Amino acid sequence: MAPHWRGGAQVLAVTLGILQCCGWLSGQTVRTSVGMMERGSEQWSAMSHERVKRGWVWNQFFVVEEYTGTEPLYVGKIHSDSDEGDGSIKYTISGEGAGTIFIIDEVTGDIHATERLDREEKTFYTLRAQARDRLTDAPLEPESEFVIKVQDINDSEPKFLEGPYIGSVAELSPIGTSVMKVMASDADDPTYGSSARIVYSVLDGERFFTVDRQTGVIRTAVADLDRETQDRYELVVKATDMAGQMGGLSGSTTVTIVITDVNDNPPRFPQKMYQFSVSEGAAVGTPIGRVIATDADMGENTDMSYLIKDEEGGELFRVSTDGDTQEAVITIKKPLDFENKHTHNVVVEAVNKHVDPRFVDLGSFRDQTIVRVSVSDVDEPPIFIPLTGTTMEVQEDARLGALVGIVTAKDPDMDNVPVRFSIDRSTDQEQIFNIDPVTGAITLGKILDRETAGWHNITVKAVEADNQSMASQTAVSIRILDVNDNPPELATPYEASICEDAKPGQLIHTISVVDRDEPQSGHRFYFTLAPEASNNRHFTLWDIKDNTAGIRTQRSGFNRQEQNVYLLPILVVDSGPPALSSTGTLTIHVCGCDTDGAIQSCNATAYVMSAALSPGALIALLVCILILIVLVLLILTLKRHRKGQRMSEDEEDMRDNVIKYNDEGGGEQDTQAYDMSALRSLYDFPEVKSSDSGPDLRSVPQWIQNRVVGDGGPADFSVFKGYIRKKVEQADADLSVPPYDSFQTYAFEGSSSPALSLSSIRTLSTTSEQDFSYLSDWGPRFRQLAGYYAPAQAEEEGS
Repeated sequence: MAPHWRGGAQVLAVTLGILQCCGWLSGQTVRTSVGMMERGSEQWSAMSHERVKRGWVWNQFFVVEEYTGTEPLYVGKIHSDSDEGDGSIKYTISGEGAGTIFIIDEVTGDIHATERLDREEKTFYTLRAQARDRLTDAPLEPESEFVIKVQDINDSEPKFLEGPYIGSVAELSPIGTSVMKVMASDADDPTYGSSARIVYSVLDGERFFTVDRQTGVIRTAVADLDRETQDRYELVVKATDMAGQMGGLSGSTTVTIVITDVNDNPPRFPQKMYQFSVSEGAAVGTPIGRVIATDADMGENTDMSYLIKDEEGGELFRVSTDGDTQEAVITIKKPLDFENKHTHNVVVEAVNKHVDPRFVDLGSFRDQTIVRVSVSDVDEPPIFIPLTGTTMEVQEDARLGALVGIVTAKDPDMDNVPVRFSIDRSTDQEQIFNIDPVTGAITLGKILDRETAGWHNITVKAVEADNQSMASQTAVSIRILDVNDNPPELATPYEASICEDAKPGQLIHTISVVDRDEPQSGHRFYFTLAPEASNNRHFTLWDIKDNTAGIRTQRSGFNRQEQNVYLLPILVVDSGPPALSSTGTLTIHVCGCDTDGAIQSCNATAYVMSAALSPGALIALLVCILILIVLVLLILTLKRHRKGQRMSEDEEDMRDNVIKYNDEGGGEQDTQAYDMSALRSLYDFPEVKSSDSGPDLRSVPQWIQNRVVGDGGPADFSVFKGYIRKKVEQADADLSVPPYDSFQTYAFEGSSSPALSLSSIRTLSTTSEQDFSYLSDWGPRFRQLAGYYAPAQAEEEGS
């Protein structure tokens, strides 16, 4: 191993020698002698300065990767020109891998690599070299940086980093159609040799596809790729470095190429004939059956549409495409009739929706089949002729039993069973029409009136004579034809107005006519004055010829005082036949107008009064009316004043009453819950009413009567009268209150009560000697209260 190592070292030495020569020629630098460092001042003091050549004698070093020897690999040597070979200089290195990967001989400056290096992991190492005095360890040269570059060898094979690959190409593509591109990468140095130069080749599948050696583009090698035969291909593509030379490394990947579909196959029906059966009673839209055409293509290239080719089948049947299953659904387009035809042959064609024009020359992209439909017989209801109903006409003056029209229906089956007719009375509740059950003749059952109803819509039923369940119906519209049986009339009760100064020939009004009839030739009316107005010298009638007429004045000088209303009878005749007429009256008012012709007044009475009264008379009339109003107000004021005095006396009387209410009525408005007569009754005082036999005391309270009888004289109400009189005077003098219809409240209870206090607090005193026996004399209203006091005291004393 030693000779092998030394041989490699000699080769490197020669290489380094050449590089060192380049280093010597690289130029010169200023060399600075190393001085000593003062620790206290942390400054260097220079000893001497001189310009010398560069002191280092090496350049960039190289080391081969993947070295597998047992001895350290010699890398290079560093040397200082100040080294005299006596061993006084010590060489050191620092930086990436120093001391571990790279070691240096301190005396000779030789550098060796102790580990196996991989350029793909790290391409170079940067280190720093230093020459020091062995005794003082002082640097003799400035520290310098150098690089050890790892030299590449072909130790990495090409790799497809993006594999496996999947591509696609359309079927029937021409030769050379690009499918996709593959790419491999090599970790070796592309700048050194051919270690990273890659070429591509196909190992498996080269019959159908090729790959470009330099670019890796895969292309088709044949033009008849058929997806229906094979829809995908698996290729193995190899990448070789060293430009494909002997000894190069290689890698491979799998490429899947999917063949996409094109519309190169037409639809095909598996059968040339299909058979279906359907009942003739099947409704329109009923599906009969389904057929399907197959297509070897896929996706949208299989989308197809179906159509019916023959004219007869297209009238009776319809075909549509089921979007999910691509089936042709055949349905009934018109009602089928077994008696007319038992079997129908329908030609159905399938056509591709998306036809590729590139493959039109391959053939027709459509196919046909025959669908045979057998119609089975069923018992059908009668059929009306026509099927959509019928319209009839009849004159409104037709007599009872007159023929309106005939409906026709027949049994469509081969047996041709007799049919019976009837009218659905829910559509003819008034039974205006009748129908013959055998013949279907419709006749009148009641007199018609077009002005009441111009159309009648009835429903006629038809049933088989031997099977009532087989029934059908049709609509019959009957139009009532008009006859001239209504005279024309004026549209409205016309009224017109003219000014007193109207001129002859002035148009004052236009009239129109209405007629309930509706003649087929249209209305035409004629206007004329009625015979009783033939001698009229005031107005004329003008027929405008468009079914209207105008009224014109025949003279001037109308006067409201003489005649303010004119009645003009007008005769209106229609065109018939027969011609009918009616007479209408136009009321014409004579009115007073201003200078511009605007109507001011049409009242004849007001006109006479305004003309008869002078301004002085009007003023006198107004003064009289004013005096009457003042007298009325004075009378009302005096009455209200007297009424106020009476009300004050009534209130005085009502204060002497104690009214008992045991009913919770409806409030102030409820006057029915209790007797109000007690509140409304007035007391007649002795001093007001008297007779020969003495004062009438029936309406005076019992205690007052006792006083009157006991004392021999009337009760004294002077204190109340004086108080009320004082309040009345104050109210009359107060200017802030209304002069009448006022309500005064006097909250005065009088000086004292002769009955004294009724409080139970005083009653409970055992020392009280008050006598309440007089309570029994107050009448029936105080009977219960008297019972509480008089008997209770007697019982307590007895006990």
